[in-house]
Amino acid sequence: MPASILVAEDEPDLRRFLVLELQHEGYDVVEAADGRAALDVILEGRCDAAILDVMLPGLNGVEVCRRARQASAIPILMLTARDGLTDKIGGLDAGADDYVTKPFAIEELLARLRAALRRHRIAEAAPQLIAGELVLDPQQHSVTVRGVPVELTKTEFALLECFLRHKNVVLSRETLMNRVWGYDYIGDSNVVDVYVRYLRAKLEEPFGWKLIHTVRGVGYVLRTPADAGADR
Repeated sequence: MPASILVAEDEPDLRRFLVLELQHEGYDVVEAADGRAALDVILEGRCDAAILDVMLPGLNGVEVCRRARQASAIPILMLTARDGLTDKIGGLDAGADDYVTKPFAIEELLARLRAALRRHRIAEAAPQLIAGELVLDPQQHSVTVRGVPVELTKTEFALLECFLRHKNVVLSRETLMNRVWGYDYIGDSNVVDVYVRYLRAKLEEPFGWKLIHTVRGVGYVLRTPADAGADR
């Protein structure tokens, strides 16, 4: 059964172009011309992935993504005419899986969509990731510590998942940037340090334990107290 893709774009010509290209690739397509209609499609479970223009009328694409993430984990790609770092981070932190800056090559958009769908299928089949009293569920996109839910942004979740999939392995900042932000990321080189601080503030300080350890001159490693010794 082909995947159903939501195309939410208020420019009729571009929306029609995307619909035809996606249909040519074998996808079913649902169209929306404004943010509220796009959100309804996602919340009603009528699509397997969504392509959202940032500048949608009614609700903008970032807000649609933020609200959709309260109920849905489908892949979401953002289309934006903006290339500012703040806009990209805002979209990713709202829960978007990827973004494509206009003007774009349709081949790139299709490749990013395939990659997002593939990652989603892998996550759905993935078991929970556990480190001591921390549990990350890729399918439910949830994190708990000692049974207490912890709210993470999309980027924080991706960084924690990367740490958990490489538990007790020292990861360089470059490795983390490539795996979480992507090889084409151009931005502040301290972004990894910033997001590690965010994770520590949410996962360590409230619970009085140490998870993410700094390896000076190299990067970071996730170890539970049992792995690292009596570190509480």
